[in-house]
Order: sequence, then C-alpha cells, then structure tokens
Amino acid sequence: MDGDVDHPTNRGTLCPKSAALKDFIHAPTRLTKPRVRRPGSDRFEEISGDEAPDGITAHKKADRDANFIEKNDAGLEVNRWTTTGFLAASATTNETAWLTWKVIRSPGLLVFDNLARL
Repeated sequence: MDGDVDHPTNRGTLCPKSAALKDFIHAPTRLTKPRVRRPGSDRFEEISGDEAPDGITAHKKADRDANFIEKNDAGLEVNRWTTTGFLAASATTNETAWLTWKVIRSPGLLVFDNLARL
C-alpha cells in the first residue's frame, strides 16, 4: 500500500488504517473464503462464494417477512424492519454514503433520520 505523493492534501502519507493494511493482507490468520456456523454447531465451515450471498439473502428475507411493520398503530404507512441493522462508516465519500442509504432503505430498514417522525 502506497499513498499518492501527488495528492495535495496528504502528499502520499497513509492514515493508520491504510498503513496497517499490509499486515492484514499478509496475516496467516486472514480468512480467504466465506465461512458459516450452522445452527447447533460449535465450529465454522467453509462455503462457496455463491452459497454465501444466497444464504445471507435467505436469512434476511425470512427475518424481514417475520418482522416487517407496514403500518403503525395509527394506520400510517411506515415500512419498518427493525430487527436487523447495518454498520456504515462516517468517513466516506458522498457517493458511498448515498449508495449505503439506498441499500439500507430499500428493504424498509428504520434509520435514525426517521426517528423524528415516529
């Protein structure tokens, strides 16, 4: 990992996270394949790169179907899914923040911005 020496702000220096990436990339304990711990199991097992997104999607869909709130007690449409969450970074670009917002809002997740309307 090298910084861009022509960048006007940092002149090629790296933040601590970027500077530590070499250690992450070359760590002998780094995971290189998706893993899952099945219900009742005490260990993780490797799964394929195709199986991982399908499994995540199936679990999210089941949870959303069981816990989605279409209307509140007053009958107003709220479209909330409050039993799951996402973690996003605050130090990101506007484009990444916009995309994260769209991904989080599309399945009906409640976000802090909506708390004022509750």
